[in-house]
Amino acid sequence: MKTFYPKDLSTVEVQNLLQGAVTPRPIAFASTVDKAGNVNLSPFSFFNMFSANPPILIFSPSRRVRDKTVKHTLENVLEVPEVVIHIVGYDRVEQMSLASTEYPKGVNEFVKAGLTPVKSDLISPPRVKEAAVALECKVNEVKALGTEGGAGNLVICEVVAMHISESILDEKGAIDPHKLSPVARLGGSWYSKITPDSLFQIPKPLTNLGIGVDQIPDEIKNSPILSGNNLGRLGNVMVLPTVEEISEFSNSEEIREMRVRFKNDPDSWVDHLHLRAKEELEKGNVETAWKFLLQKQ
Repeated sequence: MKTFYPKDLSTVEVQNLLQGAVTPRPIAFASTVDKAGNVNLSPFSFFNMFSANPPILIFSPSRRVRDKTVKHTLENVLEVPEVVIHIVGYDRVEQMSLASTEYPKGVNEFVKAGLTPVKSDLISPPRVKEAAVALECKVNEVKALGTEGGAGNLVICEVVAMHISESILDEKGAIDPHKLSPVARLGGSWYSKITPDSLFQIPKPLTNLGIGVDQIPDEIKNSPILSGNNLGRLGNVMVLPTVEEISEFSNSEEIREMRVRFKNDPDSWVDHLHLRAKEELEKGNVETAWKFLLQKQ
């Protein structure tokens, strides 16, 4: 592993390494206005949600590395502490990218990017009609992190209204990631998008007191077949199958066939049990996986 120390690198080198490592990053597509009412629309990938009560979002327009100057968005929120933050869907990512162009102050990026401004309910900046999610925010605080090029400015925003297209909601009223299709920022010119193949679910351990990987028997924990993800899923169970359940599983046709096939080959017996457990884990059948792993020859 190669080690880097920020003090030994240029700002650009530090930025490139961090932006390549801290990914994927959601994108805040922010619309703001200055005191004169001039509109600005620009994307920022230094962005996330930090609280639900109060509902707080933070994004960070950094100073330009080349000359330490600040962006129009930052100037605007210091003059008029309001912003609409939009979530960018894949269908508008090219328009979002175009809006990131450093047009002179006073140029309306809504016009340049071909997007439609809509009057907000509670704040001055308009929202993007085409966006599936638009979050009207009051700016509570702007915290400067430095004065040199690359220094961030944390724009701490409190959400006061949420506009969400019904087209991205599921039958329970929750946002469906398949329908939202958000894009995220990576390093360089790279982005990522949500596709059906890229989505997966993991049982939340918040309500379960999982046994933990440390309680998994060493012969399973040190398996060359099971991955770290497999072990994490195995450690998320509250209890192991009972002796009776394991015994009943031992009488299944598959286990009886394996026991005959690998009668004189204990290593292959163990490997095959682990392979079958891995297959079951990939299908989400954790209890069945444990029943395979706890078999004795």
